[in-house]
Amino acid sequence: MNCVELEGLVKQATGLDSVTIGSSAIERAAQVRATACALDARSYLERVRTSAAELQALIEAVVVPETWFFRDPEAFGALCRMARERLQIHPGTMLRLLSLPCSTGEEPYSMAMALLDAGIPAQRFQIDAIDISAQALAHAERGVYRRNSFRGTDLGFRDRHFEATAQGHRLRDSVRQPVRFRQGNIFSAEMSPAAAYDGVFCRNLLIYFDRATQDRAVGVLRSLLAPEGTLFVGPSEPGLLMSHDFVSAKVPLAFAFHKAAADSKRAAAAAWPSQSRKPSAKPVARHTAMQPAPAPDPISSEQLLTDATSLADQGHLVEAARSCEEHLRKCGPSTQALHLMGLISAAVGNVSEARRYYRKALYLDQNHHDTLLHLGLLLEQQGDTAGAQILRNRLRRLDQGSVAI
Repeated sequence: MNCVELEGLVKQATGLDSVTIGSSAIERAAQVRATACALDARSYLERVRTSAAELQALIEAVVVPETWFFRDPEAFGALCRMARERLQIHPGTMLRLLSLPCSTGEEPYSMAMALLDAGIPAQRFQIDAIDISAQALAHAERGVYRRNSFRGTDLGFRDRHFEATAQGHRLRDSVRQPVRFRQGNIFSAEMSPAAAYDGVFCRNLLIYFDRATQDRAVGVLRSLLAPEGTLFVGPSEPGLLMSHDFVSAKVPLAFAFHKAAADSKRAAAAAWPSQSRKPSAKPVARHTAMQPAPAPDPISSEQLLTDATSLADQGHLVEAARSCEEHLRKCGPSTQALHLMGLISAAVGNVSEARRYYRKALYLDQNHHDTLLHLGLLLEQQGDTAGAQILRNRLRRLDQGSVAI
C-alpha cells in the first residue's frame, strides 16, 4: 500500500504529521479500512483519492481520542478567574469560548461545569466545541460517559452534574445547554467566527504538526482570540507559543497565554529563543543520583517542584531545570520531577536527555500516563516505531481500550 500518498492525503485534510502520529498508525488504519471495503491496496488508495467519505473514515480510524474530565485542572481554575474578571469589566457581555479539538466532549463540558460551579450562569457564556471526528462528536452529543472519562480522586463534579444510568453517567441538561458542537478542524474555512473568543482551549494538538503547520495553526489561533483573550495549550506546547509573540498568563500548570502587547514583544523574544536555533549549551544539567535522600521538609520540597513547573510554564527553562535539580537533590527520585525534566529537555531539542529522564520516571512509575505518552511520541519522532508501539500498548491497557494518538 502506498502509505506515503495516504499520509499526504491525511495531512492535507487534517494537518497531522505522520512523523508525530506514526506512519505505522496510518498504515494499520488503512489496512483495517481496506478490509472493511473489501478492496486491495491499490483499489483502496484510489477510493481514498476520490471519496471524501472514505477519506473521513480513514481519518476516524487514525485519530483515536484520549481525554477525560478536568484533565489538567489548573486550566479550568484559570478559566473561571478569567471569566469573572471579564464579566466584572464588561457586565453585559456574553463570554465566547472555544474547545478545539473537543474530541468526545470531556473538555468543553468540563469548561461548562467549572463555570457553573464558579457561580457563572449558563446564560452568560457560550462554548463552541469543534472536532474533525464525526464519531467523537456523536459521542459528545449523547453525553453519556463511562469510567475511563473519570480519573483522579476528586469526582465530586460527577455527583453534581451527572445521573447514573445503566449505560454510564449521563450529563445533565444544565451543562449540555451552553455547549454547541460542530464538525471541522483548525484549518477549516469556516473557522473565522463572527466575533473573537475570550478563551480558547487548544491543548495537545500542535505537537502533532510539523513546524510549518504549527506556525500556520498558531496564526489561526491568534486570529480566533480576542485582544485580551486567553489561550490554553498542552504542557509540551508553551515554547512554540512564546516564539510567536504570546506571553504566559503566569498561572502555574495552566499553560495559559495572552497575545503579547506591542511593548512586550521584545522582552518575550529575549526570554524565549527561536526553536529554529539549537541552544549553545545544554540548559538541563544531568541528574545522576538515584539513591533516596533523607526525608525532606515536605513544604520546601513541594514548593521547589511548584516553582519549577511555574517557571517552565513561563518559558524560563534554565531556571525551571535548576529548581527541578534542587528538588531531586534534596528529595531523591520523583516521577513528577523527572517527567518535568523530560519536558524541559524536549522543549529545547535535547532529545537524548528527554528520553533519559522519561525512562527514569517510568522506572519509578511504569504506569505514569503523561510520561508514557510523551516518551512514545519522542520515540516515534526518532523512528523507533517498535518502542513507540510498546508504549502505546501499555497506554491502551492502562486506559482500558483507548490509545493516545
